[in-house]
Amino acid sequence: MASRNSLQVPSSSSVPPHLAALAAFADPPIRHVDGAMMDYFLIETVNILRESSKVALNREREREKEMVEAGLIPPPAPPVKDIKDPLASARDSTGSLTLTKAGKAAAAGPVDDEEEGLKLRLETIGIHVGSNFSERLCRDRGLFTETLDAIKFICKDIWAACWDKQVDNLRTNHRGVYVLQDNSFKTISRLSSWQGRPDAVRKAKVYVSMPAGIIKGALARLGYNATVSPEITNLPQCTFQVKLPKGS
Repeated sequence: MASRNSLQVPSSSSVPPHLAALAAFADPPIRHVDGAMMDYFLIETVNILRESSKVALNREREREKEMVEAGLIPPPAPPVKDIKDPLASARDSTGSLTLTKAGKAAAAGPVDDEEEGLKLRLETIGIHVGSNFSERLCRDRGLFTETLDAIKFICKDIWAACWDKQVDNLRTNHRGVYVLQDNSFKTISRLSSWQGRPDAVRKAKVYVSMPAGIIKGALARLGYNATVSPEITNLPQCTFQVKLPKGS
């Protein structure tokens, strides 16, 4: 990789050490890593952040409970009770273990909070990574004059740098909404679950939070405050909907 034209350091012993160190910092040498490293890294990151999210959520609930007991805040509203239809109750078996809709919602509530906390943390890491990627890849480029050029930069350069390919399909309504589709998204291409495809899709939605953050961070570094929403309906296909505010 060629060094910057503005910082040419001759290879001689007379070069001050601090200047040589500055040149190495501005244009570090390329280091190669194993292609599967990112997969292993993301797996361990998700597991660690999942546990961290649980701890943070339990701490928040304990703090809220203490504030309620001290009278500083009002107690939370009680859960809505499910009113069964008498006819439906008569049809139900007395030994049925099926949960009602309200029961399912109550049981899934803490899990949903933990999942949302996990996704938020993964997205935050992705934003940091994406902003650094964007800054480095745009080093020798001029400013993007059109929004579409910035989106194409995401589809080509960012995608190739992070996931070794380009986006398979790009669509837009010319009103600030862009849809980026990858038919075989590398992050979830080998993801599966012994509980079946629906559970695999649910887990995949967690893993694509970091790529969504990478897209968001890259656009933020380019000056675009975007909202990125990943969607998965059929593995390993993944679609990212990018919404830009009006006037971008």
